[in-house]
Amino acid sequence: MRKKISILGSTGSIGRQALEVVERLGDRFEIISLTAGGNIDLLNEQIAKFKPKSVCVSANSDKIIGCKHILSGMSGLEEICSNTENDIILVAVSGQIGLKPTITAIKNHINVALANKETLVMAGDIVMKLAKENGVKIIPVDSEHCAIHQCIKDISQVSKLIITASGGPFLNKTIDDIKSAPVEDALAHPRWNMGKKITVDSATLMNKGLEVIEAHHLFGMPYENIEVVIHPQSIVHSAIEYIDGSVIAQLGLPSMHIPIQYAICYPERFEGIKSKSFSFSDIARLDFSSPDYERFGFLNLAYSAGKTGGSAPAAMNVADEEAVFAFLDGKINLFEIYQITEKIYSSHIPIKNPSIDEIFEVDKEIREKTKELINRGCECLSI
Repeated sequence: MRKKISILGSTGSIGRQALEVVERLGDRFEIISLTAGGNIDLLNEQIAKFKPKSVCVSANSDKIIGCKHILSGMSGLEEICSNTENDIILVAVSGQIGLKPTITAIKNHINVALANKETLVMAGDIVMKLAKENGVKIIPVDSEHCAIHQCIKDISQVSKLIITASGGPFLNKTIDDIKSAPVEDALAHPRWNMGKKITVDSATLMNKGLEVIEAHHLFGMPYENIEVVIHPQSIVHSAIEYIDGSVIAQLGLPSMHIPIQYAICYPERFEGIKSKSFSFSDIARLDFSSPDYERFGFLNLAYSAGKTGGSAPAAMNVADEEAVFAFLDGKINLFEIYQITEKIYSSHIPIKNPSIDEIFEVDKEIREKTKELINRGCECLSI
């Protein structure tokens, strides 16, 4: 029987690769719905190839060709996620737009392959509680969390999660190098091909901080028992340590096709898209080191936000998001992303147990404050 799937964000990096996996696996999947932002031309190509029953777009719905059931906006995303014909929904949109559709899918007892960081960073307590109440599986797509998911047999016997990080393009650079780094250098990730925002977050290690928060929610592990390790080769995708001292790691060549396929096929495995068969002798060496928390302050900030809980992670996340956009627009330098985020985060008074509506209010408030700070200029960044 074919697994029925909808892909939110089908024209983005993860969505495109997911459709390559689906195509490779032939008749094992049926596409129910696809959604996209502004890349309507690519969406039309996907419609012609995969023939979804419905699509959702943010705008320009009159340009859609080949699909009669056309939805738009958040209401359209939630309608797709309410369709119980789906066996699983891949949430691959970026930003806070992924939160409400994920909650809608959970409430309709539909399993979620989650590639949207903001969902758990903003509202991890709410999302995981709902998933448990509704018997829904949240299967991580990030290579690090996918690795941990594959290693765990019994979480009660796990003493530590070990999340690896390549270190990004500035691993061996000074703070002065980072301050003067142009946008193209920040986007030149040595191992992974990702969207611009997540690539910049990888350059500052903010992305790894967000993954620590996600891991806490996905696996119920205290922050004190989540460790980040720099591993430039990106062969060990993450590891776990059991209470008896045994360490189990998941290895493989860098390829997002593998964790995407694992997530949407779970619990089954099939031969699919692989970069090539893994060879220990070809790899030859694996290096590991501790992060430099002085150069990459986002790691400390993320641990602080995670331990504080409530609305603190959401505030940190949206401040970083707006600062990254400003960097990409040439308004600030790379190091100022951290300065701005830290200043905004420090001024936020966290709500202890926020509702979803309160989380979105925090998102709106912090977004406006961050833009105002950026527009006031660098003289305001002294902390």
